[in-house]
This record gives sequence, structure tokens and C-alpha cells, in this order.
Amino acid sequence: MKNKHSNPKKKKFKKIALDENWEKINPNACGIDIGARELFVCVPADRDKASVRRFGTKTPDLGEMAQWLKDCRIETVALEATGIYWIASFQLLERKGFKVVLVNPRQIKNVTGKKSDVMDCQWIQKLHTFGLLGGSFRPADPYCVARTYMRLRADLIAGSTCQIQLMQKALHQMNIQLSHVLSDITGSSGLAIIEAIIAGQRDPIVLAELASRRVKSTKDEMAKALIGDWRPEHLFCLAQAHQMYLRYQLDISQCDAQLADELEKLPNKVDPNSKPMPPKIDRKKQINEKLRLGLYCKFGVDVTAIEGIGPTAALTLLTEVGADLSAFPSEKHFCSWLGVCPDNRISGGKVLSSRTRRVVNRMADVLRMSATTLKSSQTALGAFYRRMVARLGPAEGITAVAHKLARRLYSLIKHGHDYIRTGLEEYEKKNADRKMKVLRKMAESLGVQLLEPQLVRAGVS
Repeated sequence: MKNKHSNPKKKKFKKIALDENWEKINPNACGIDIGARELFVCVPADRDKASVRRFGTKTPDLGEMAQWLKDCRIETVALEATGIYWIASFQLLERKGFKVVLVNPRQIKNVTGKKSDVMDCQWIQKLHTFGLLGGSFRPADPYCVARTYMRLRADLIAGSTCQIQLMQKALHQMNIQLSHVLSDITGSSGLAIIEAIIAGQRDPIVLAELASRRVKSTKDEMAKALIGDWRPEHLFCLAQAHQMYLRYQLDISQCDAQLADELEKLPNKVDPNSKPMPPKIDRKKQINEKLRLGLYCKFGVDVTAIEGIGPTAALTLLTEVGADLSAFPSEKHFCSWLGVCPDNRISGGKVLSSRTRRVVNRMADVLRMSATTLKSSQTALGAFYRRMVARLGPAEGITAVAHKLARRLYSLIKHGHDYIRTGLEEYEKKNADRKMKVLRKMAESLGVQLLEPQLVRAGVS
């Protein structure tokens, strides 16, 4: 009679046979199927009697797994990107000296027949042995640390924005039209008035006097907007939202301090004393010069010189991708990773679809937001934005501009040259010449001769 409480690691699993005729690119490869509670690990069949073992996801279990892989002479490990459950295994194996390949689930096709975690890990190991899996991009560990703080900061800002909306909702429910007379209720004037309301002040004239002199609305307009229905339940909601907003602001400042410390640890590509930072191109553009100088040292070039790219977008690029773009062989690979270029699907010589892939990428979202700032820009990129939006529509046009921004960022960082901004007149001239070239070709195909503009003005037929 079999023991029901036998060790599950000793359980024998059905093996998937390898085709020995194929060339083994990674003979010392291992495949791991990641789960929330357990991991299934497969090594080559000649390394252990049980080539497939099951481990838990706790830290001691992961250490035991790493030791077993070392005993089996494993050098490289492939694991599937499953939610966030892969992070602990990835980081531990990387610290242990293994070459870890994080695989996109789209690249892994399950074996036909009944699906199981055991068959999945064997299939991953088989594909990785023959070099059929490509690793997903992951920046160096110091950049991953800074990226964690940067993403946390974005989440805190989103939470703070939610509390601002709750404050506006409570004020409107009391018919306090503060947002109609102030552009920002979280400014110095808005917060002073809200804090006075929470403290018990109800006189609209006294509340209006708390506004700064720089507010454009008159005192009478302010006082009229601050007469409302002071219901206790709405006042309670306002106080709670205000308290949470202040807490979020404190958390954001603490996160900024941690982020600044991590950014200081990142390597510099250039010394500003030996190679000074170039002057700011757009003098009207408000940029934090200290942050701009820090980004210049990390990238080696001034990425904020590109139209639409501000310090926040550059900081996101630094933390999400890093200052080294050698992982992308060309700008096409970089744009494909971002998901801002057409994804041509060709079969039989015909393009079936060229729609952009749906990619969850924070840097791509930032590039799209940066593209929207070029709507009124009197530069070549601004003209390109207006032409693309008029021709393709808002969504596709913004993606096209984000694609161009990504190519310029890659070229600037990869080659390290100074950015040369193209003017609006030069862009319009090139666009007109391109249109004229198309018209000449069309006229030649129809057997029509086009006259030069100078000859038309002179009256030559």
C-alpha cells in the first residue's frame, strides 16, 4: 500500500522526449513553471534520477532549488513571466550566479494534449535547450531599484489626485464653488481656505481674505462662491479627504528623497566640469535645472533638448530603460519593444494587419503624453504632430509622434551627439518639396508636363 504522505519531490513525472538530432544551444539549461504556491523545475534527464521536481515558493524552498540546480550543473534558467510571482525566483537565481532568461508567455506554446504544470516546465526546458526562447528586457539591478521608487511615486501621485477629487466633490455638494474662482484648490490659497472651513470658519468674507493677492478673482467673487450649505456629513468627508491628501504629500516627499539617493548611486556618463551641459534651447520652457543637470550626467547628453521631452519623461526613461541602450540593436528594436510602431503581419506577400501591438509599457505612455504637448509647438515636430493627427486621427497620430520621439531619443543616447532642432520653415519646405516630387511622378505617368512656379509667374506657356 502506498504512503499518502510520501515526499512529493520524489514523485515520478512523465517525461517529454528530446530530439537529439537538434543542435543544443544551451545544454545546461533548466525550465521553471512559475506559480503562486509552487514551482515545477525541469533539468536535463541525465543530471538526476528525477529530472522534474516540485518546490515551494518560500525563501528556504527557493534556496533549496538553487542548490539542486547547482548540483545538476545548470548554467542558464528560463522562466515564464507570470504576474509578479517570478520576481523572487529571478532575483535569487541571479544572485546565485545563474544566467536567468525571463520569457514572454507569448513565445511559449503549450504541448498539445492535456495541459499540466509538469509538461509546461519540460516544454520550457526543451525550448531553452535548443535556443528557441528570447529573454525579455530587464535593466540592470541599480536601475530596477530606482524604477521601483519611481513607480511608487506615480502610484502615490495617483492616490493624491483621487483625494483632490474627493475634496472637490465634498465642496460641490455643499455648493462651495471654490474651483470656479481658483485654478488649483491645492495651492496655497485653496488649502488655506479649506483648512479654515474644517476649523469651523463660515464667514465668506473672512474666508475670501485668506486668498493670495495673486488670485485673479476679486474678493467679492470669492466671498460669493464661499457661501454654501454646511452639512456635517459633507464637512466630515472634506476633512477626511484633506487629511489623506496631506498624508500622500508627505509620502511623496519621502519617496522623492529615497529616489534622489538611488539616482545618486547610478553611474555618470559624463563629467559636467570637463564637458559642460549645453544651454537650454527653449528659454520659455520651465525646467528644473538641478534635475536637468543630473539627467545630463547620467545619459551623457541633454535629452530635454528634444521637443516635448521634459525632466519627468527623461527620468522615466532613465528608470524604466536605463542609460545603456545596447540591449536594443537598432532603433527599430527599441520602438518595437515600446509598442509604438506598426506590427506588420504578412502572409503570402500580403499585409494582413499593421495595427500597433497592445503593450503595457510605462515609457510608451509617457511618450504619448509628451507627444500631446507638441500641439501648438512652432517646430518641425509640432508641424509633424498636426499633420499626423489630421491624417490619421488623434489616437494614431499621437502614436506616430511618440514613435518619432522614441527614434530621436534612441539616436541621441546611442550616438551621444548634440541634438539639432529643426525649424518649422525648414520642415514645411521639405514637406512641400516631397509633395511636388509626388506630383511630378504622377504627371509623368499621365504624360503631363508641370511648369516651374517661376515660369508660371512670368507668363510662359
